[in-house]
Amino acid sequence: MTANKATIVTNMGTIELELWADKAPKHVENLKKLADDGFYDGLIFHRVIPGFMIQGGCPEGSGRGGPGWRVKAEFNDATFAKGVLGAARSADPDSAGSQFFICTDDAPHLNRQYTAYGKVTSGQDVADAIASVPRDRNDRPQTEVKIESFKVS
Repeated sequence: MTANKATIVTNMGTIELELWADKAPKHVENLKKLADDGFYDGLIFHRVIPGFMIQGGCPEGSGRGGPGWRVKAEFNDATFAKGVLGAARSADPDSAGSQFFICTDDAPHLNRQYTAYGKVTSGQDVADAIASVPRDRNDRPQTEVKIESFKVS
């Protein structure tokens, strides 16, 4: 069965997403494996930028960690609009692993540069609230925003 839905429960509320296995099957498969393994449970959103996005999925909380493997880019025709789920990566397009971001505003400069693989269906207000928490000069929330559970079905 193909994964088509994700639920992220945070200490600020719940975000539900539809997953686009037709556009980025390897990214959706990777997300499901990590979620099924409990990888995301207890991690934080380590980078938040109001009017742009929230980012999580780093096991170190630094923005430099990953699961120990990489997922090849699956650029597609999806537009990075508010609510779109994308694969965070380094300068290498094929360096995505466990980190993800959710757009809190349209970000067309990311189109065909990053892998889009889902969209918020409920809880965009939660993502927007996370993006608005006080942060330091590195865009790290001053108070932890924690992923309590992350399920993919």
